[in-house]
Amino acid sequence: MSDITRRDILQASTIAAGWTALAQLPLASRAAEVAVQDVQRLKVVVVGGHPDDPESGCGGTISRYADLGHEVVAVYLTRGEAGMPGTSHDEAAKLRSAEAEKACEIMKARPVFAGQIDGSAEVTNQRYAEFIQLLHGEEPDVVFTHWPIDAHRDHRAASLLTYDAWIQSGLTFALYYYEVLTGEQSHNFHPTDYVDITPTKSRKDDAIMAHKSQGPEWILKHHDQMDRFRGFECGCDFAEGFVRQMQSRSVELPAKGMVSDN
Repeated sequence: MSDITRRDILQASTIAAGWTALAQLPLASRAAEVAVQDVQRLKVVVVGGHPDDPESGCGGTISRYADLGHEVVAVYLTRGEAGMPGTSHDEAAKLRSAEAEKACEIMKARPVFAGQIDGSAEVTNQRYAEFIQLLHGEEPDVVFTHWPIDAHRDHRAASLLTYDAWIQSGLTFALYYYEVLTGEQSHNFHPTDYVDITPTKSRKDDAIMAHKSQGPEWILKHHDQMDRFRGFECGCDFAEGFVRQMQSRSVELPAKGMVSDN
């Protein structure tokens, strides 16, 4: 047997230390390491009723996906036409669309507007057909949309239109639901999955604050409490919670937290 030199010992120690350090990296850093490798690039679509919904419900997750090199699209069912009392629908739509575009720039997502009107979202055969064409045209791998038990009619419309498009696709993409203003809008929401958004929390907050016309401080305050509570549930500082449609295939969420018993 050949003698083991001091150099051999040092090299072995260095390699062992490197593996130990990698194993101790936070989940976000390990995810970044994986992203460097040849990983399948996903198309991620987040559907919201209005400008600010994808940001407040999924802003941290959107940013995490984008940072990992995946393509993310934010679909806004409406342009927020009715969200500025005393302002015409056309002017409100113009301003709020620009705010959504700014928020998407912060999150590294692409905005798409589905053409319905804030406060008057419709769930009809024609609207089903239009939304199927839009969503299927994006060819998503995973879609996030509003929780269907929500106080806002536009949110419920967005959820139902997305669900129908999923059915009509033959269940080809993974389907998850997100929460907004839980307790006030999203009701009976119990996450099955979590995403640790600690590394992208500031980007989510900035994206929410981009919606200056909405006085976003109150939105940020409420969602900050939600993010902290979901983080407490899954063992990190800040998290977003999701419910996976039971019949949907699952995907590996970015920096996925523990799965609840629900």
